[in-house]
Amino acid sequence: MTLMLPDGHSLDPERTGIVVFDALEKARKDFEESGALDTIRQLLVTCRETGVPVFYARADHRADGQDFEMCHGDTDSGFQTWDSSHPSPTRPKTGSGSFPLQVLSELAPRPEDYDIPKHRWSAFHGTCLELSLRSRGIDTLLLVGGSTHVGIAATAYAGRDLDFHMVMVADACTGHEERRNYFLRSVFPRMCHVLTAAEVMGALGE
Repeated sequence: MTLMLPDGHSLDPERTGIVVFDALEKARKDFEESGALDTIRQLLVTCRETGVPVFYARADHRADGQDFEMCHGDTDSGFQTWDSSHPSPTRPKTGSGSFPLQVLSELAPRPEDYDIPKHRWSAFHGTCLELSLRSRGIDTLLLVGGSTHVGIAATAYAGRDLDFHMVMVADACTGHEERRNYFLRSVFPRMCHVLTAAEVMGALGE
């Protein structure tokens, strides 16, 4: 069954891809506690059965920090202010190839999947994601993973500006609950489609 979205666009397996964003071992607790881990696992089964290609966008940095972000806000992710006793980092806690930066074992990539190592929040910035999507005729992108208000949001904005139809799979996203819910309810509906995993699987699997 092809799911028709409110703007008349359809969720067509032949023109759809799924981006699994930062589903990494370092974030295992967030994925397990939110329920997103099992939801994404089930969603990936349906995507692979219906021919929807899978793109793993994953944080990847040199251990020496030579490709690390140079710009920081006022605080860390917990809103603790950066100061002399709490300086902003100049290198990642763990570097490329380390266990914390590996994809969660339950969601392990397959040979036919796409590996999209990234060095900034957006999965599009400085990566081969756009080229990979265009080369397969994909114009619709399912977004899952976390954090919703950070990397997922950055990717959604970038994808929309590139004229991709962005679909947020609400129950397959992680992040601080209050901020996640705010984006899913009050930000993304203005710029994306927001669906549940059941709605997506129903459309792709029938």
